[in-house]
Amino acid sequence: MNEKTFAIIGAGVVGTALAVLLTRRGRICAGVHTRSAASLARFQAYLPVPALPPEALAERAALIFITTQDEYIAGAAALLPARPGQWRVHCSGSLPSAILAPAAPAAETHCLSLHPLQAFAGVDQALELLPGTHYGIEGDSAAAAAKGRELAVLLGGVPHCLDPEQKTLYHAGAACASNYLVALAAMAVRLFGRAGIGPEEALASLLPLITGACRNIAQVGLPRALTGPIARGDAGVVAGHLAQIPPELRSVYRGLGRIALELGRQKKELEGAPYEQAAWKQMEKILTEELPDDHHGI
Repeated sequence: MNEKTFAIIGAGVVGTALAVLLTRRGRICAGVHTRSAASLARFQAYLPVPALPPEALAERAALIFITTQDEYIAGAAALLPARPGQWRVHCSGSLPSAILAPAAPAAETHCLSLHPLQAFAGVDQALELLPGTHYGIEGDSAAAAAKGRELAVLLGGVPHCLDPEQKTLYHAGAACASNYLVALAAMAVRLFGRAGIGPEEALASLLPLITGACRNIAQVGLPRALTGPIARGDAGVVAGHLAQIPPELRSVYRGLGRIALELGRQKKELEGAPYEQAAWKQMEKILTEELPDDHHGI
């Protein structure tokens, strides 16, 4: 079997983009399997390869990518006959590579998780973003880690090997940076709404602020990118926020505020001016204690 051959099970955005990019890098796509006629048509518009059942793909490819939704990965892997030396790869950020293992481990089938740390709206965007993307790599052996690094570099990405036992925390961190940023934007829009600014106008006015904060993180890193009242030690402003914020949002503000407080301390130390102790204690108290109506309106 040609070591450069691969196959795709699950022709979604990620699977299609990976197949196209690997083909551009000199790898050979032996075929694709998907349950969706629309996904198959899109995939074959990019790569005119045969649609085959999993058993046939296992005969033709040295490496099988299972790029289905997470809930279908284990089932798709179970359809594959074990082949000595064959690689099985999924792209989930939360599931372990072990779910790919065949029923007969003696077959020496290798299992690997290669998670692109990026969100893709479509195939063309994914093709633009995959080069330079960071990858979380987790596998069943040192050889799997090496294979993951090789594939990430081949795709133009940056590999990071994960502790398999702590992979869930990696995925939680990714959710905080991506999904929860969207949720925070929605929270900010909601607060603007209470101040009299409509949703569309609020989002339009907040986007440059969000973009600027991301740019600051990229330019000066953590904790120096932190600005605002907690970074300054202005406890009165923070107390004023909490007095007016709807009760159901205060726990979010406080939780993030405590993280910001630690960043503020680190920033001041880097600048050679330690966080004033009285301000620290006052801020810590404000961000910890509940107001009388904190549990109302939930």
